[in-house]
Amino acid sequence: MSAVRVHNLSISLDGFATGDGQALDAPFGHAGERLHEWMFATRFWDETGGGSGADHVFAARHGHGIGAEIMGAGKFGPPGWQDDPAWRGWWGETPPFRTPVFVLTHRPRPSIEMDGGTTFHFLDASPAEALGRARKAADGLDVRVGGGPTVVRDFLAAGLVDHLHVVQVPILLGRGVRLWDGLEALEETYTIEAVSTPSGVTHLTFTRQERTLLRDAVTA
Repeated sequence: MSAVRVHNLSISLDGFATGDGQALDAPFGHAGERLHEWMFATRFWDETGGGSGADHVFAARHGHGIGAEIMGAGKFGPPGWQDDPAWRGWWGETPPFRTPVFVLTHRPRPSIEMDGGTTFHFLDASPAEALGRARKAADGLDVRVGGGPTVVRDFLAAGLVDHLHVVQVPILLGRGVRLWDGLEALEETYTIEAVSTPSGVTHLTFTRQERTLLRDAVTA
């Protein structure tokens, strides 16, 4: 079965993955772009001037083998985008996903086919129901849960995430949307590795233990 993956989810030291006060001109609220500065310095983001070190290697895993994405309403647009029938996402007419994307919202609308292979589908569905739709669309490839933190937390709570990559950034936000709330003892079901890099961030990877044990049994 295809894996469910989360990549490049940046959080502050106090666990916030986005700041307070999200708006059209502030997609991450008062956090601004501080959570993502580590990525902007990589070749993954900047092909001509970015670095090719460990941060780049982690960031570049984002797209390998992905056949569909699931995201929350807060990633697709600012608060209130559902009231604007002309809103087509943050990314212009050629979004970077190049796959079917399933947007979870309590106010679905007709699908939007974009240039470059991205089609947005709007669902009012549970994590398991959305994953079923996404897996079918992915046609054997993996499904990426792209955020925001509320959707990632819901999928983790439902036990549906196989691989989680969190980037801990050395800042304190104090307010916003936290990732870890309600996920006590999550570490008991994952194998966790940590890699700190010269940029000051720490890459935390969580691999669900059932899949780790299955892989070890197959390769033994």
